[in-house]
Amino acid sequence: MAKMIFVNLPVSNLAKSTAFYEAVGATKNPQFSDDTASCMVISETIFAMLLTHDKYRQFTSKKIVDAKTSSEVLICLSSDGRAEVDDMVMKAVSAGGSADPTPTQDFGFMYGRSFEDPDGHIWEVMWMDVEAATKAHSAAATA
Repeated sequence: MAKMIFVNLPVSNLAKSTAFYEAVGATKNPQFSDDTASCMVISETIFAMLLTHDKYRQFTSKKIVDAKTSSEVLICLSSDGRAEVDDMVMKAVSAGGSADPTPTQDFGFMYGRSFEDPDGHIWEVMWMDVEAATKAHSAAATA
């Protein structure tokens, strides 16, 4: 079985956050969702578990940081092309998120942008031409 990742995120408004993630292309799995959590399916192996603060506190005694003022994690999703990167960021902006809280990366063979959800969690979206990246890395290593 393929490994799966469940990114658990504390959110201040579950309904608003669920709608945001649906707007950027995730789907809600009702089997693992209730009034305290939304299981958002990003792909067959990637899930964002949106948890109310009370629910999140059941998993850790650590203070929940304000992701708008403190960095907790940077999450990066791969993309199939540059246009898909831009499209996802624009969907995030249209849904109430912010574009490019981290610097845009454009190295020709690799292109990445980011968005911030309503709670301040940063998601990077990246496309890379693996063959071109390998050639560029090999050329730099021999120089």
